[in-house]
Amino acid sequence: EVPLVESRGGLVQAGGSLRLSCAASGLTASDYCIAWFRQAPGKEREVVASSNSDGTINYADSVKGRFTISRDNVKNTVYLQMNSLKLEDTAMYYCAADKIFCGLRILPDYWGKGTLVTISS
Repeated sequence: EVPLVESRGGLVQAGGSLRLSCAASGLTASDYCIAWFRQAPGKEREVVASSNSDGTINYADSVKGRFTISRDNVKNTVYLQMNSLKLEDTAMYYCAADKIFCGLRILPDYWGKGTLVTISS
């Protein structure tokens, strides 16, 4: 069983918004660093945002001011609110959990299966 399940992505026009959710089961999200990664076609997977259990949040420069990561510990869910979407935000988005490390350079213990976000012009 995959402990992290992303919500369905979708097709969004440039400039629009989309919220992704990452529901955790079998682990308590508040005990982990939860990060959102993305991988665009032909590119390496990169962290876009991470939220540590101590409240520390980090964003990649490419999404600062546009994306917001947040948690709902009651629902055991982490969200990624994406605003002012750009064509270059098109990618598979994955949530991931790391018990020990956090930030923009982590090797998570658990991964979701990913969800596709496509931005159209």
